[in-house]
Amino acid sequence: MNPAPHKDLKHRTKQFALAVVTLFKLLPKTTEAQVMGRQLLRAGTSVGANTRAAFRGRSKREYIAKLGVVIEEADESGFWLEMLTESGTMPLSSTEALLKESNELVSIFTSLVTR
Repeated sequence: MNPAPHKDLKHRTKQFALAVVTLFKLLPKTTEAQVMGRQLLRAGTSVGANTRAAFRGRSKREYIAKLGVVIEEADESGFWLEMLTESGTMPLSSTEALLKESNELVSIFTSLVTR
């Protein structure tokens, strides 16, 4: 794969991680919000970190394995965003863009694995 798409995806997943951090800071200080928020924070920042690791992969096998982790973490991020909204903790307007991005990232990285 040519390095330009790697750079774009590294940037995009880092921006996703930063947006997750920003959302976490806006969460109510209730126990349930903080528990769900920490789960989202862990999964969302992992998307960016594992994307970087995938593109540094020493072998095709390592690359595919890391992309699998990215897919799982992006999907899990979507789950926690849904939970924050559906539990009434955060309005849809606060999570909608991140949820859309998590779904798009799952699709993009899934297509990379299945090539």
